[in-house]
Amino acid sequence: MERPSDRLDENTRLYNPYQDLQIPVHNLYRLPTSPEFLFQEEAAAQRRSWGENLQYYTGCGYLGGAAGGAAKGLFDGLRAAEEGDTLKLRVNRVLNASGQTGRKFGNRLGIVGLLFAGMESAMIAARDKDDILNSIFAGLGTGALFKAASGPRSAAVAGAIGGLAAGAAVAAKQAAKRYVPI
Repeated sequence: MERPSDRLDENTRLYNPYQDLQIPVHNLYRLPTSPEFLFQEEAAAQRRSWGENLQYYTGCGYLGGAAGGAAKGLFDGLRAAEEGDTLKLRVNRVLNASGQTGRKFGNRLGIVGLLFAGMESAMIAARDKDDILNSIFAGLGTGALFKAASGPRSAAVAGAIGGLAAGAAVAAKQAAKRYVPI
């Protein structure tokens, strides 16, 4: 293997702080670039673990909800401005509305992400398959469980919306993989 020092002039050399130690340091730090697995079955699976899934969906849900809620709070705060308000009072009103609405939306979507990740991981474990049906059933269950306190009719409608949303998201992901060059 060619080292960078081989390509330099005869009169120059790269500084090597370990040259006098007589230790093969260049072999010490050659780490593998691919993930290491204990068993071959783990290497064959191309998905996140249930804990990574839980963290990913919860975090994305919270961040997305907080950003959307902050934007809605910004417009609500601007709309609630009254004549005669000072600039300091208007800024305070906008910041309070953005923070309150962002926190509320973030918490709600974070819970939806948590429920979805848990149900999808449970479906994968129960069916021992990782396919589109797991996501659709997880969306159905998430919507139904999220609105269960509002009554059976609201839970059924929310479950249908959750299943459709999960199915649409999976279909969009598959289409993006197929038609979008990355």
